[in-house]
Amino acid sequence: MTSSLDLKTLEAAATWYVQLNDGTVNEARTQAWQAWITSDPLHSQAWERVETLQRQWALMPRQAALSSLDAAKTQRRDVLKLLGMLVAAGGCTWMAADQIPYRSMLAQQRTGTRERRTLQLDDGSQLELNAGTALDVRFDSKQRVIQLYSGEIEVQTAKDPALRPFIVQTGEGSVRALGTRFSVRQLPEQTLVGVLQSAVQVCPSQHVERTLRLEAGQQVAFSRDEVHKVRPLPAGSTAWVQGMLSVDDWRLGDFIEELGRYRPGVLRCAASVRGMSISGAFRIDDTDTVLENLSKTLPVKVSYLTRYWVSIEPA
Repeated sequence: MTSSLDLKTLEAAATWYVQLNDGTVNEARTQAWQAWITSDPLHSQAWERVETLQRQWALMPRQAALSSLDAAKTQRRDVLKLLGMLVAAGGCTWMAADQIPYRSMLAQQRTGTRERRTLQLDDGSQLELNAGTALDVRFDSKQRVIQLYSGEIEVQTAKDPALRPFIVQTGEGSVRALGTRFSVRQLPEQTLVGVLQSAVQVCPSQHVERTLRLEAGQQVAFSRDEVHKVRPLPAGSTAWVQGMLSVDDWRLGDFIEELGRYRPGVLRCAASVRGMSISGAFRIDDTDTVLENLSKTLPVKVSYLTRYWVSIEPA
């Protein structure tokens, strides 16, 4: 296949599988699922892979299959974990072991779509995990490493008596703490770093000579090959730690895309309204209310095909 499937597409396919196998018949939901499959060739590819795994589940001992499916219905993230377990066991060969989605599924620490968590590390450092985050903690006698596969973290480092460096590794390179507090977000093929206190050192994996020192109040995105232009860190960039999404003169399309990180299913924004401006602070734990209030502040309407298929359209 020439196109690669990202974790979000695979997770959406797994979510549809859980919803379609919850023991209820819902025609609208079935139509929404079919619309999702036909809306993008990658969606169809992802669903084919889920069906392959479904056939393999039938080969599992009955007790184990029932247990796994029951866990998947309880929490959507367990579906992905089950997929990773099957790949690791050799039950499926469609995903290479070095691909990010595979490693994400088996990460030590994971958060679901509507989940945030605080993680206290052995050295006294603290991580805040945003929704949809997957990472491994790898501490040894020489260094303290956080391997971030997906999502976003805010890091509060602690002083280490052994003076081990604290490093966040991503798909594009590394972020080395030179102080105490910063955030790292794994985006498609790039990493976004923001510094809240002191400084960090950013290093793209393919050009280590392009290392950059990033100071408090600054943010930068970098790929494997280059570090992009340094910009001011937006106010409220880590408001998600307090359960808020803070935006100032954002395009509505960008806002809806960001809000979709905290909501299961499909959240779409019509092209004709994507350019509208929106500002404010919104509770990410209550996306239903956020969507309900959109039509009160902007000339848009929110259309529900199902609870998991929502479109923002012109009023």
